[in-house]
Amino acid sequence: MSYLTGVVLVTALVTYLVRMLPIVFFKHELTSKWVKAFMYYIPYAVLGAMTFPAILYSTRSMISASAGLIAAIILAYWNKGLLTTALGAAGAVYIAEYFIL
Repeated sequence: MSYLTGVVLVTALVTYLVRMLPIVFFKHELTSKWVKAFMYYIPYAVLGAMTFPAILYSTRSMISASAGLIAAIILAYWNKGLLTTALGAAGAVYIAEYFIL
C-alpha cells in the first residue's frame, strides 16, 4: 500500500467516525438545554477559531489586517450583506496598505 493510499484511508476513516459516532451515541432526542446549546454553538466557535488567525496574518502588516477586521465588524454590525462586508474589508485593507504603509 502506498503512502497516499494510506493517507486517503485514514482520512476517510476519521471523517466517517466523526459523522457516525454522534448518531450511535445520541439515539434519542437531547433533553438537556446545556448540551443542546453546546451542540448548537460548536460550529460557530470552530469557524471563529479557524478564521480569526487567518484574518490577522493574511496581509503584509498587522495594521492593515486590523483595518480590514474593524471595517468588517462595523459593516456586519450595520447588517450589511456578506458581499458588501467582504468588499468593504478588502477595501479597508487596500487603503491601509497603499496609503498608510
